[in-house]
Amino acid sequence: MSRGISIGVVGGGAAAVCLIDALARSASEPGRLTVFEPSPHLWRGRAYQVDSEILRVNSTPDDMSVRAGDSGHFTRWLEARDRITGIAQGVDRLSGARFPPRTVYGEYLEQTAHEALRGLRRDGWRVDIIGGAVTAADRMPGQVLLHTRRGRTRAFDYVVLNVGGDGPKDMYGLTGTPGFIADPYPVAGKLQDIDVHDEVAVIGSGLTAVDVVLALAAEGHRGRISLLSRRGVLPGVRQRPASLPLRHLVPQRVAELALNRGGVSIEDLAAVLRAEFRDAGADLDTVVHDMLRVDLEEPVDRLRRQIDEVDSPNMGLRILQRAVPETGPDIWPLLREEQKVQLLRAHYRTIMSLCCPMPPSSASVLLDLVRSDQLEIFSGLQDITPAADAGFDIVTADGTQFHADRVVNAVNASEGRIPRDAQPLVTSLIHTRAASRHPHGGVQLARATSRLTRNGCPDPRLYGLGNIAAGALFFTFGIPSLVDRSQDIVAAIREHAETVGHARGDAESAA
Repeated sequence: MSRGISIGVVGGGAAAVCLIDALARSASEPGRLTVFEPSPHLWRGRAYQVDSEILRVNSTPDDMSVRAGDSGHFTRWLEARDRITGIAQGVDRLSGARFPPRTVYGEYLEQTAHEALRGLRRDGWRVDIIGGAVTAADRMPGQVLLHTRRGRTRAFDYVVLNVGGDGPKDMYGLTGTPGFIADPYPVAGKLQDIDVHDEVAVIGSGLTAVDVVLALAAEGHRGRISLLSRRGVLPGVRQRPASLPLRHLVPQRVAELALNRGGVSIEDLAAVLRAEFRDAGADLDTVVHDMLRVDLEEPVDRLRRQIDEVDSPNMGLRILQRAVPETGPDIWPLLREEQKVQLLRAHYRTIMSLCCPMPPSSASVLLDLVRSDQLEIFSGLQDITPAADAGFDIVTADGTQFHADRVVNAVNASEGRIPRDAQPLVTSLIHTRAASRHPHGGVQLARATSRLTRNGCPDPRLYGLGNIAAGALFFTFGIPSLVDRSQDIVAAIREHAETVGHARGDAESAA
């Protein structure tokens, strides 16, 4: 990488930590790195901010390492922390796996970021952290100009956009209504005013909704809790971990298949997946059957069945949960457009519920609450309106009506939606023809490099990381995906910087 290049990173959450760690470990000449993060959650992002320790990560430590090629990095950090605190937090009593508190994972992100930045500074890099928002960008010849809310403009050779995810959308226009909580995080602060006897309705049935229920239960809530959503689909339950390296459904195999056939179809992928299942002695048809009947099975029945299958010897679900984040981003750009639309419309939420499962102990708490008649799960949510006196009136599609004292908005944010605070920045790039929106969400970018593209032309100066790549890629928000894309981005920047540097040197020699 040529001496003196400058990199601007917009967003200072978990994705930025993966990127900075990759940069610090690359063999690069020193330059200038500037990170812009307006929130108080530097390095932690929204997901891993300081909060109740009842909220757990939903993956095991080997899948949460931010260091490429070192799946034990987070595990070793945890073990060192355990020796200091004398406590090993997050050991699941049903599976024996470890799911540490998300606030603890936030500590890991902070310490890893600080270590990487120290390494960069030691190697001669100038590092700046700007606690302000980037509101607009201009693509100039050889540079990208970033404009901050305070009116300052800074020029960079390369810019990486990792603006994170959005908060939950207010589907029923309840913002400002007394008793409505528009965003439940941090739960330690947002839920503390709920009376222990209040009847609470939680909009959503995904991981955020599960967090709310777990937080209320941990604080001794006694009132009725209702989970309300259109489909009533809870996250799946993670099974006991098993060592299961993929042999067939790997990026190299998919790339070869696409090259030989001029593309990849769902049928091609099914054949490769079936070979993966066959080698593991697993039953693909069982997993497909579960996916197809997700809307036919009662949520509580599905929850109970999946808890019973935590120790299942069938490796099928474990294969799917490894293949989607590892190979999904490589497969997605190769599919025909009509097949992408089909998958998104018919199966996306189901795939996410299976591949982003909750820890078994969390599922067990939900089931205990159901058995005690404190928790009820409703599908077919139709409307929520403020009641005439106080609280809220709720109606479901089958005509069920009931009242709630408090409503908590726990709708999982759309992965493809540009966060509200980042919309001015992205809009400015689109208006100046430096970027273009993807029809399935986020912006257009190149799979191999994560470079922003317009009309099929990748821009070597602009990159996207994380949810901003939704649509162009698949499964963009998991730590393994962020680590892989960070490696791609650092390699692409290095390659371009060296090419530009060589060209400049050749020109100077000729002169």
